[in-house]
Parts: sequence; C-alpha cells; structure tokens
Amino acid sequence: MYEYIQGTIAELTPASVVIDCGGVGYFIMITLQGYENLMGKSTAKVYVHYHVKEDGHELYGFVTKDERELFRQLISVSGIGVGTARIMLSSLSAAALREAILTENLTLLKGVKGIGLKTAQRVILELKDKVGKSDGDSLALFGGGSANATVEEATNALVMLGFAKPNVTKAVRAILAKNPAAGVEEIIKAALQML
Repeated sequence: MYEYIQGTIAELTPASVVIDCGGVGYFIMITLQGYENLMGKSTAKVYVHYHVKEDGHELYGFVTKDERELFRQLISVSGIGVGTARIMLSSLSAAALREAILTENLTLLKGVKGIGLKTAQRVILELKDKVGKSDGDSLALFGGGSANATVEEATNALVMLGFAKPNVTKAVRAILAKNPAAGVEEIIKAALQML
C-alpha cells in the first residue's frame, strides 16, 4: 500500500519516528538501526511496511529497502511476529543477521531477546535459501545508510546496463574492499572494467 514516506522529522525516539509529510504526521515504528541512521537529520525517507492487525493498523519503517525486505522475510517465519522481527533487526544489523542465517550461527541468533533454540533453527531452515537470493544482498556490505544508498544506486545502474546481479554484487564488493569511500561514479567505472 505504501512504498515510502518522505518528509520532515517531527519527533524521533529509539522506537519510533513521526514524519510530517504534507501536514500529516505519520507515526512509524523503527528499529534501533533506523534510529541511529536518522539521528541528527531534519528530513527522512523511510521505506514502510503496512501491518494490519485485529485492533489497528501500524507502520514499520526502515532506512533501506534491504532492511525492510529482511523484516518481511522474518515475519514470514512461523512464530516470528512483527515485534520479534523488529527486536532482531534492532539487535543486529541487516548484514549481520543475514550472515548469521547463511552461516547457521545459532549462538548469535539465540542471543537476541525472545529467540530460543527452536525459533533460531526455524529461522535458519526457512530463510537460508531466501536471504542469499535477496535483491538487497549487495546492500548489506556495510552498515551505514549513506553507504547503502551509494551501493544500491551503483548496483541498480549496472544491472540496468544488462550485467547479471551476482556478478555485479561480486564486483562491487571487491571495489568497496579496496576503496570503502568510493562514490557511485567511481564504483560504476571500476565495475565496468571488471565485468
């Protein structure tokens, strides 16, 4: 229903943000990762997940599409609700959580409040194949929001030029390993030489 909400940050707490968009204040629940990315900013673009429940409607917000996609994958697992998924993404970055699932790191997953052994095993079993194929996989290279935006823009441009997503992701990883501060143009130029 909603893709994103962009506007002025009216209120910001570690658990929520109110974004004023056209005179309407949207109350959006966020993760601690989202809070850290929004701190000190006056405006924001937040990708949202619209959740309907018996006694109301809620918006959950994420700074990147990648984090939102991982949230949606988590709530598809039996026994994981929106609250638990939000706690998981508050405890671990999207990159760390994806890595824990791919490497079957039960200890790290069980370290999240409310996640027991059986739930951790179920998350790994149901999501191991899905998280590796995520479109946002390349965005999980580094934790920062601006770095993710740069990676996303460069990756999308290269894919639109006709290069295969796995090859693009591999090239972008190699470029950023050598130069973590590379801009969009630098990444694209270097990747074109590699692909």
